[in-house]
Amino acid sequence: MVEKAIWTQTMHTGKRGKTLLLLGISFGYFMVLLDTTVLSVALPAIRDDLGGGISGLEWVANAYTIVFAGLLLSMGALADRWGAKRVYMGGLALFMAASAISAFAPSLGALIAMRGLLGAGGAALTPASLALLSHAFPGPSERARALGIWAAITGVAMASGPVVGGLLVDAFGWRSIFLLQVPLAIISLALTSRLARETERKQQKNFDLGGQLAAISAIGAVSFALMEGQAYGWHSPVIISALSAAAVCAVLFIALEAKSKAPLLPLGIFRNHTVSAGLLAGMAVNIGFSGLLFALPLFFQQIRGLPAYMAGLALLPMTVPMAVNPIFTGRLVGRIGAKLPMTAGFGLAALGTLLQLSADEHARYTWMLLGLVMVGYGVSLTIPSLMAAVISSVPKEQTGTVSGALNSSRQLGATLGVALFGAVMNGSASLMGGMRLALAAAAIVLFAGCWLSWAYIGGKKAP
Repeated sequence: MVEKAIWTQTMHTGKRGKTLLLLGISFGYFMVLLDTTVLSVALPAIRDDLGGGISGLEWVANAYTIVFAGLLLSMGALADRWGAKRVYMGGLALFMAASAISAFAPSLGALIAMRGLLGAGGAALTPASLALLSHAFPGPSERARALGIWAAITGVAMASGPVVGGLLVDAFGWRSIFLLQVPLAIISLALTSRLARETERKQQKNFDLGGQLAAISAIGAVSFALMEGQAYGWHSPVIISALSAAAVCAVLFIALEAKSKAPLLPLGIFRNHTVSAGLLAGMAVNIGFSGLLFALPLFFQQIRGLPAYMAGLALLPMTVPMAVNPIFTGRLVGRIGAKLPMTAGFGLAALGTLLQLSADEHARYTWMLLGLVMVGYGVSLTIPSLMAAVISSVPKEQTGTVSGALNSSRQLGATLGVALFGAVMNGSASLMGGMRLALAAAAIVLFAGCWLSWAYIGGKKAP
């Protein structure tokens, strides 16, 4: 027992222990990203098997992100309250179980329900993993480098997901993509349970249940309106009621947070310019990127007639930079700060999105290739810089709450990106024309993120 305790302590404090812990934590978020990227190329196969049309595919993608975005604030607060390790381990177990069950979903509705459970598990994993990482790597430069490695490992999910997903879909069917998560979860559980130290817990008497219900209701209502607007009619009572409910719930959420003794989102953090701009920038980058991940596999498979694995290969120029560039970005941020890399990243992503407008059923792949590379490098510059800037701008005891808020804004952006792309494509005379209109709108959003980064990242901390 004594030898085991000494070995465990050595592993906790030694360089090897930190490296393995970083690997274990990274695997958790790796799964969260892999779930999205492998799904993107499987959507046409899911529709062929279970039906549903574009609206059904939007629900398969967004059932995950709606729950994810709605619960992230709570999970960030719970990571601060209960300890990040406990929340992380619970989320990992739920994610593993829901992944295994998803492989056997008998209907589209059942799959959508399982996607919601996956979103709950992912919501627990994300802020808790960042809190554990910040706890294990407390120095600003050390943390920036660790964030770069973490982003690079998780970026492999972005690079490999479409190709691996396409190969699995073509060889074994779409159900196989969900079984891929199970062994990864087991590895992460083993490393994290052994090596992670529990974070300091904040004592809070109340849980902001009202704020949580208001937040997820607002996100769910606006998502429903965007995804079902074409089916019901944009001026129908159902859609107008959904949009009205979203507005009411959003106002109610702000009112509840202002009065709560233990708010999910302390409104005082918005006095920090970096946090305020960072939340908006996080939403902007995911609107563009998630919209592309939803639309381009449909373009390659339905318009260009490529099999799933070829569609995955066609996306590699966009996804590979996200596996290799974040390490460079982490080092760059440690030296010069986040403003310039983040601004440049948004600009590259916006220009790359505009180049996708050249795509059609007969056009050469050349301009798309260049644009995809620009989007990949742009996003891989933006996200690590954004995370480092926001997390480093708040006191240590607020990292769980703020990382939850940042990732919630990003997942809300992902939900809106898929919903907006789907709504425009579904409502246009042709899939190609709708995709081009959506791409132009996404580029505008990304240019807005570029301006936010230059104007506000690096503001003063909240007192």
